Parts: sequence; structure tokens; C-alpha cells
Amino acid sequence: MAKVRGAIKVDVEKCKGCGLCVVACPTSVIALSRDVNSKGYNYAYMEVPEACTGCANCGLVCPDSVIDVYRVKAGVEA
Repeated sequence: MAKVRGAIKVDVEKCKGCGLCVVACPTSVIALSRDVNSKGYNYAYMEVPEACTGCANCGLVCPDSVIDVYRVKAGVEA
């Protein structure tokens, strides 16, 4: 079975920094940034991108749907 790598893209300006995605991530990929967006919220970002499996738990729990999840087979160029 091919190994799958994942990645997320967070809409930084719409993220409220609720932290639900951080808790939902089984591989501890996501963290809240120390930086803030224009609304003053600490937004989510991929702290450990190489550990992402693309499970989409973060996208499912996000109340504002600001996370897009991508999956690609390892070794395949995008």
C-alpha cells in the first residue's frame, strides 16, 4: 500500500484560533501561531508538516471551515 502524505491550508484571516483542530489532530501536526491575524486571533498552522497524514480530522471539526486538507501519495510530484 502506498504511503500517503497530507497537507493543510488554513485561511489565516478567517481563523479564530479556537484550537479545535489542534486537539483533533492525531499526529500533533497543528499548533496555534504566536503571530496574530488582522482580527487579533492566533491562527492555526502546520508546526510539523512532515507528520501530516491527510486524515482531515482538522477540517471536519473546524467550525468556520477555514481548513482545506490535501492528500498525495508519497513519491508522487504534485
